[in-house]
Amino acid sequence: MAQVLIRDLPPETVSRLKERAKRRGRSLQAELKQLLETASRQSGLEARALADRVRLELAGRRHSDSVELLARDRAR
Repeated sequence: MAQVLIRDLPPETVSRLKERAKRRGRSLQAELKQLLETASRQSGLEARALADRVRLELAGRRHSDSVELLARDRAR
């Protein structure tokens, strides 16, 4: 099996990836492997089609103003 080395990742990125792996009960290596396998299977056209389907499903719904929600959260 091939090995891949990724250099110069910002520490914040590594930290977020470690947290993500922890939440899913995986090692960092297992999480990265899963992310790469998923990304390699999905083409840009598939991703765009999924985004279009979600956009259609949400069309016409009323959504809250995220700016207001963020301001309230920061004020806490």
